[in-house]
Amino acid sequence: MAAPPGIGELNERSLHRALKARYATPGSRVEERIDGFVADIVGEDGIIEIHTGNFWPLKRKLPKLLCRHPVTLVHPIAADRYLLRIPDAEDAPTTRRKSPKHGSVFGIFGVLTSIATLLEHPRMALHIAMTVEDAVQVWDPRARRRRGGWTTVDRQLVEVVETHRIDAMRDLFALVDDHLAREFTTLDLAAAMGTSRRLAQQAAFCFREAGVCDVVGKQGNALVYRRSEHAA
Repeated sequence: MAAPPGIGELNERSLHRALKARYATPGSRVEERIDGFVADIVGEDGIIEIHTGNFWPLKRKLPKLLCRHPVTLVHPIAADRYLLRIPDAEDAPTTRRKSPKHGSVFGIFGVLTSIATLLEHPRMALHIAMTVEDAVQVWDPRARRRRGGWTTVDRQLVEVVETHRIDAMRDLFALVDDHLAREFTTLDLAAAMGTSRRLAQQAAFCFREAGVCDVVGKQGNALVYRRSEHAA
């Protein structure tokens, strides 16, 4: 008989389970209660937390764990995604097609704003796992029209194609530093990242919170930033 799910495992989605299995090593403990929280993986090198969504639920948990333990936070970003659509009619076939959207490492800024300063903690590391995944979708007539009536109910890992280890915010800034002038706006940052202005604004917030860049003025309605000595 299979062992019953551990604490926190009942609500896990497929992507989370797959990444946890990938990061667990012989002798490590999963779903371990530690310092009043449940950690995904506890091993000789510290705690590994797998988080596939926004980081705001970790604002209380991570600072407590970092007081005593090294913590590696793992977050997946889909470089490529396939839409696996399961129709409601029993005789209709399941389809799988590639989404035209592609994720990049800079997608991390969409979830990082709530814990930006924690990246400067000496015990904190961030792994950005660039993945290929299947988005399992079912027909839902209540879904918003722009989604075509399909809603995603699960994410399944196909493969991890690359992993970026980030030990401090300056590691993320280094990915765009060569493409920026000494002073820049979020429009310049968006061009350097190849992303939306909104994501660039979130990146600028993270850089500023972590002390990697400073606001030095305004250009029209746009803030002007300059890299700090900390970034260098």
